[in-house]
Amino acid sequence: MNDRHVTPLGVLARHGFVDPERAQRSLAALVSVPAFTEERLVEIAEQLGGSADPDLALRQFVRLVEACDSNACATLAANEAFLGRVVDVLGASEALGDFLIRDTDALEVLADTEALAQAPSAKDARSHLLRAVGAIPESPEPVATADQALDDLRLGYRRWLLGIAARDLSGLAGMEVVAAWLSDLADATLEAALAIARADVGEAAFTCRLAVIGMGKCGGRELNYISDVDVIFVAEAVEGVDESDALRAATSLAISLMRACSATTQEGSIWEVDAALRPEGKQGALVRTLPSHVGYYQRWASTWEFQALVKARYSAGDGALGSRYVDEISQFVWSAADRPDFVPDVQAMRKRVEDNLSKDVAERELKLGPGGLRDVEFSVQLLQLVHGRSDVMLRSSTTLVALEALATWGYVGRADASALADAYRFLRTLEHRLQLRRLRRTHTLPDDDAELRVLARSIGLRADPVRELVDQWKAHQRQVRRLHEKLFYRPLLQSVARLEAGEARLSLQAAEERLQALGYADPSGAIRHLQALTSGVSRRAAIQRTLLPVMLGWFADGPDPDAGLLGFRQVSDALGATPWYLRLLRDESLAAERLAFVMSASRYATDLLLRAPESVRMLADDDELRPRTLEALESEALALVQRQDDAVAAVAAVRGLRRRELFRIAVADLLGVISVGEVGPALSNVAVATVQAALLAARRTVVAENAELTELSVVAMGRFGGRELGFASDLDVMFVHDPKPGADDTAAGQAGDGYRGGVAKAVDVAFVRPPGGLGRRSSPGRQSRPPRSVLSFVSGLLRPLVITVGSAGPTARVPGRGVS
Repeated sequence: MNDRHVTPLGVLARHGFVDPERAQRSLAALVSVPAFTEERLVEIAEQLGGSADPDLALRQFVRLVEACDSNACATLAANEAFLGRVVDVLGASEALGDFLIRDTDALEVLADTEALAQAPSAKDARSHLLRAVGAIPESPEPVATADQALDDLRLGYRRWLLGIAARDLSGLAGMEVVAAWLSDLADATLEAALAIARADVGEAAFTCRLAVIGMGKCGGRELNYISDVDVIFVAEAVEGVDESDALRAATSLAISLMRACSATTQEGSIWEVDAALRPEGKQGALVRTLPSHVGYYQRWASTWEFQALVKARYSAGDGALGSRYVDEISQFVWSAADRPDFVPDVQAMRKRVEDNLSKDVAERELKLGPGGLRDVEFSVQLLQLVHGRSDVMLRSSTTLVALEALATWGYVGRADASALADAYRFLRTLEHRLQLRRLRRTHTLPDDDAELRVLARSIGLRADPVRELVDQWKAHQRQVRRLHEKLFYRPLLQSVARLEAGEARLSLQAAEERLQALGYADPSGAIRHLQALTSGVSRRAAIQRTLLPVMLGWFADGPDPDAGLLGFRQVSDALGATPWYLRLLRDESLAAERLAFVMSASRYATDLLLRAPESVRMLADDDELRPRTLEALESEALALVQRQDDAVAAVAAVRGLRRRELFRIAVADLLGVISVGEVGPALSNVAVATVQAALLAARRTVVAENAELTELSVVAMGRFGGRELGFASDLDVMFVHDPKPGADDTAAGQAGDGYRGGVAKAVDVAFVRPPGGLGRRSSPGRQSRPPRSVLSFVSGLLRPLVITVGSAGPTARVPGRGVS
C-alpha cells in the first residue's frame, strides 16, 4: 500500500485507534489477501474504528484472516453486515475473538443474518447443546454418546454464547433480554452436563430422579456472561428402589454434572456450578429428597436462606420434581417476613457484605459496593418478602419484573422505580461488557484509563469516553444509594400524608405490615406519629417529609424504633417552629442520624432533650459532645446563681445547666465519643457544680446575715466521693460546719442547720429523678440531725471530695490535694 492510498495516521487516530502507526502496518499486511483491496481496507478501517477497542479488533481481524480460507475471506470482504458483526465481537471480546480464530467454522453463527434476527429460545438452546454431546433432545432422560463430550459441550456452549453476544453488541436486545438468554443457555448447559453425568454413572443413574434448581441470577433469569451458577439438587427414588441407593446415585450424578461444567479441557472450562446455597451450606448433603428439604426449612433455615429462595426456579433434570420443589418451598419463602427480626437480619446481611469489601475496590465495585447492584436487589427482595405474603403479584424471581410489580401495585413510587430500574440496567450493562471482554468473572471497574476507555466505548460513549463513563456511573451510584435508603420508608409517608399524584399509595394495612417488619412494636401508633409529623402544607411538614424516609430507617436500626419516632415527634413539637432546628437536621446528616439513634436507644436521653431541646445543636460536632471541665461548669453555675435574686430562680437556672450537661454526657457515652471510664468523673463534675451552686444560693437567701457565723462543707461519700457516679446515682454526702472564731456555738449551729436545709432543698429540687436527690444517710446519726462540728468527726475519713463555702465563697477541694 503506497502513501497515496494509505489512510492517514490522523484519520486512524480520529477513528479511535490508540496506536495508529501499528494499525497502519496491520492494514498494509492485509493487501496480500486477494479479497481485501486497498479501497476496501479503507472502509474496513472505518468499521473497525466503530468497535469498542479498534486496536484489539484490528489485531484479531488480521489473525482471523490468516486462519480463514479464501472463501471465508471473500465472504467477509463482501458481506457488510457479516463483517460488521465480526468487527463488533472482535473489538468487544478478546476471548470470543480467540475462539473464532481457533474455530473458524463458528463464523457461520455470525454469517446467518436470518437466524440472528430471531430471539434464541430456551428450547433451541437445550436441543443445540444436547445434540452437541450426542444426546437425543426428545428423550425423557438424555444420555451423552459423544467421544469427546466435554470438549463438544464447550464448543457448543461458546457457539451459542457467540450468537447472544452478537445480538447484544448490535443492539438487537436490551440488558434484561440478554440476561434471560444467558440463563436459558445455563439451563441448557446443565441439561447437557446431566446427560454426560448419566453416561458416566451408568445404569445407576436411572434409579433416581434428579432435579436441578437454579438459584441466584440463574434462578432469576438474569445471569451474567460469566458467573458461578448457583444450584440446589433435589432427588427421589424411582418406584421399587431403596431411597438410600437412589440418593447415592443422585449424588454421583450431581458431582459428575458439576465436574462436566467446571473441568478444564483443551477447550477450556465453562463456569463453576456452586451448590453452597443448599441446606446447611457446604457442610450439608449435596443432594436431598424433597421431604428432607422441607423439614430443614421448617426447623432450621436462617432468614438469608429464605431470601435466597426468592430466586429458586426449576432449571434442568426432572421437571415434575423440580416444579414440586418450587411449590413446596414457596410457603416458607412468603412467610419469612413473619419471623422475628426479619428485616434487621436482611439489613445486617447487606451491611456485612459491604464491611467485607476491600477498601481499595469498594468504590469501583459494580455489584457489592455502596450504590451497586446488590443494593437494588436487596431493596426489591425486602419489599417482595414483606408484601408478597399477601400479594401474589409480587412473587417474581426477576429483579426488574418484581420492581415493576411493586410500582404497579403501589408499593414503590413510579418515579423511584423508574430511576432504580434505569440505574440497574446501566450497571448490569457495564458488568456484561466487563465480563465479555475476557470472559472472566469480574464486577470491578478497571482502575486505568485505557481499560475504562474501552468499556465506555462498548456502551456507545465516544466524545470523552472516560469522563462520560465515570460521570454516569457516579450519578447512577448516588441514585441507587439514595433510593436504597428511602425505598422502604418513603411510601410509608405517602400512605399517611397523601402527596403528589402518581406516587405510591400503601394501604394503611400494608404500611403497618412494613413498619412491623422493620421492628416497630406499635405500627398503628407509628402511623399516627407520621400523620402528625407530615400532614399539612407548612415548611415544617415539608422538611419532615424529606427527613423521615431516612430517619425511619435509623430509628429501625436502634433498639427501640417506637421510642425513637415518639421522641422525634415530641422534640419536633417543641422545636419545629424554631428555624435552626429542622435546618440543622436537613443540612447536617450526622446530627439527624445521631438524634435518631439516641432517641431510639435511650428514653433517659430523650427526656433530657425534651427538657432542654436546644441541646440538639451539639449533635453535629464531636467536640461539642466532650464533657466540660469542672472549672468551666463551676464558673457558669455560680454566675447563673449570682444573676438571680431569689433561690427558686437560681435553682431553676442551675437545673437547666445540669440537664444540658447530662444530655451531653449521655450522648457522648451512647455514641462512643467518651469511654466508660470518663463517664463517672464527668457526671461527678456536674454534681459538684450543682452542689456548689446550691451552697451559694443557700448562703445568699437562707443563711443571709448569719452566713459569717460558720463555714459549711459538704463531704461527698460513696460513688460521689469516688468520682464514679452513674446516671441514676443519688448523691451521698455528709454535712460538716466549722464555727468562725468568736461566734456563739448555738447560733453557729443554727446557721449551719439552715445552710444544710437550704442546700438540701436546692439540690433536691435541682436533681430531677432519675438521677436522685441529695442522700444524707451517710451523716452520723439521724438524717434530721443538724450538721456536726468538724471537731466531732473522727479523723481519717477516706479522702472524700469536700465542697466548702466560706467567707471567700464556694470552692471545691480534695483534702490533701489543694484546690481542684
